[in-house]
Amino acid sequence: MMVGARILIETKAEGSCTLQARSHTDLTPSKMIVGVVTRFKRKKGPQLWSSLFKVKDAFSFMVIDRASFTFPTLNKNGRYCVPFNTNSTLEVGKEFQKRFKESALAALTWPFKSQYTARMIHRGRGIIKCVNYVQNIPRETSEMEGIYHCPANYVPLSPISFLERAATVYGDKVSIVYGSNVRFSWKDTFDRCVKVASALVQLKICPGDIVVALAPNVPALFELHFGVPMAGAVISALNTRLDASTLALALEQLEAKLIFVDYQFTDAVLKALDLLSQKKVNPPHLVVIPECDKSSSMDHKHIASDLDYNCLLEMGRDDFRIIRPNNECDPISVNYTSGSTGKPKGVVYSHRAAYLNSLAEIFRFDMRQMPVFLWTVDMFRCNGWCLTWAMAALGGTNICLRNVSAEIIFDAVSLHKVTHFCGPPAILNTIANAPARASSQSPFPCSVNVVVAGSLPSSEILTKVEGLGFNVYHGYGMTEALGPATIRPWKPESDSTFETEQEEIRRREGLHNLLLEGVDVKDPKTMESVPNDGKTIGEVMFRGNILMSGYLKSTEITQETLKGGWFHTGDLGVRHPNGYLQMKDRAKDIIISGGEAISTLEVEAVLLGHPKVSEAAVVGQPDALLSEVPCAFVKLKEGFGASAEEIIQFCGDQLPDLMIPRTIVFGELPVNFSGKVQKFAMRETVSANTSLANC
Repeated sequence: MMVGARILIETKAEGSCTLQARSHTDLTPSKMIVGVVTRFKRKKGPQLWSSLFKVKDAFSFMVIDRASFTFPTLNKNGRYCVPFNTNSTLEVGKEFQKRFKESALAALTWPFKSQYTARMIHRGRGIIKCVNYVQNIPRETSEMEGIYHCPANYVPLSPISFLERAATVYGDKVSIVYGSNVRFSWKDTFDRCVKVASALVQLKICPGDIVVALAPNVPALFELHFGVPMAGAVISALNTRLDASTLALALEQLEAKLIFVDYQFTDAVLKALDLLSQKKVNPPHLVVIPECDKSSSMDHKHIASDLDYNCLLEMGRDDFRIIRPNNECDPISVNYTSGSTGKPKGVVYSHRAAYLNSLAEIFRFDMRQMPVFLWTVDMFRCNGWCLTWAMAALGGTNICLRNVSAEIIFDAVSLHKVTHFCGPPAILNTIANAPARASSQSPFPCSVNVVVAGSLPSSEILTKVEGLGFNVYHGYGMTEALGPATIRPWKPESDSTFETEQEEIRRREGLHNLLLEGVDVKDPKTMESVPNDGKTIGEVMFRGNILMSGYLKSTEITQETLKGGWFHTGDLGVRHPNGYLQMKDRAKDIIISGGEAISTLEVEAVLLGHPKVSEAAVVGQPDALLSEVPCAFVKLKEGFGASAEEIIQFCGDQLPDLMIPRTIVFGELPVNFSGKVQKFAMRETVSANTSLANC
């Protein structure tokens, strides 16, 4: 029997729509027909497209208002139609008539197609919104008799189930620690999330509605990652560094019905809501999240709002029945890209992808039962790399943080016996440069795994961090891959050869993620894999079940990104003979000098190895002879000084002549609200100053 057919009808224009049907397998003869409707006449009154209806074991048909089915008859216009009641007629179009005529009902076996076109001619009050998701429709397979898929053996995947299980298995274990006074058990967390979901439904939040959250890594944001989906809604946790105008644009695109905002960020939100009102856009209702740690010394601002988080919890009922997804491919969250290569895009995650990626994180991060996770990675980044849900699966303890500093990290590791934390590479600089008082707390009572995603800092920093008792793992991924898609342990250069088969497997695990079906480097034009020679550059591509569903309201960009059956990352890399993938650069950032490709990441790694350099970024500078040459933007460490000649000489001792920066520009690096370096701004600076010299 078939499971998971999905019927989607999108209105294209007045009086017309497109019907799409998708399933896991093709239809088989004499069992089911989907989407054969080409004309629907409404004589009066609105009608509902509601479900597929199984008829006499012959086939299933789309019906209206769940009315009783009658056999098709030939009407006066020569069309086969299915009368449901006196108010509606469902007709089968010309392209299907021949098959009906040739073998009557036995011909109701039109092969499964990915798309059919339907046309609706309406009268009266017009066409209603025609969107319908169909789930759990059984169908016998063509290959093996006796197989039957039904709710007993098929349940849509969703990370909601992790919390339900945690409440039973780890009920009295600590789930959340925040500040000095806040402690919740997994049973507490489950009860609170159920009440959040109940309150949202009372506030008229419907399945599919988007609920926005703007908060640091406080307990409320963790709870919203479960409470919002439990109400059937979609959560979108936004970057807390967004300015009012960018926030207003995001809220407008999301069409958010409700926004939860931490009391620290209400000023930006109120300005954003005012901007929406000026544009005649209905602003979302505001729910303020107050500080729940009463011992906190933070300034507690009182903001007038529709509701606050504590009142919302009081509204909720503990007997609320959780709304589970009808289809595991339904959206669970929308996350925004950092915008480092352009305008931020809304990336949609499904329940299925979130569920599977949460399990993948457990393997990738080498987590055991009941780990202790320190929340140094923002929950607004890929839903905390899906670790919000993974921690519930393991019954671990979440150490929530409002702010991150070296002292906080070292204190938390020592006090709570932290086993894992994650974040951008900058967190390693924070640890390496920790005050002596903080770092004196190592060695720690247990092993601490640190996973960072992005360009690694210098080997000097990495060696110092490992010397303090941290095991560093390097991840590579992006928002569209729900966070790091590959992870490998970092080792110093002198220890980089594969000494044992076990070590080789351990390193390759980062490439062959258990739940990522394919990782490859391909020629984007031919879609052929590049040779595993460590030299031939191609585009890094992924395929698998832990990737995004698409970009919000950007169908063309989604299709372009997923063309050829692979997700195109836009990153360039090589494959080594041992299968190891090495990232070279973003496709937009790589420098072509004299016909040779120069990786800006490799040049930046050398620059960061200079003892006086704090930050560095490299872009291409126009050159009459070579087309482009490297130009480095460098920020020096506080209290240090260096000349351009010194930096160039340092690079010259470690890089081929072609890769040595010709120009050094000292100063602050341009970054966006996410803290990502904006190389396009640097390229504009270089292009506008063709005579740019060392400065």
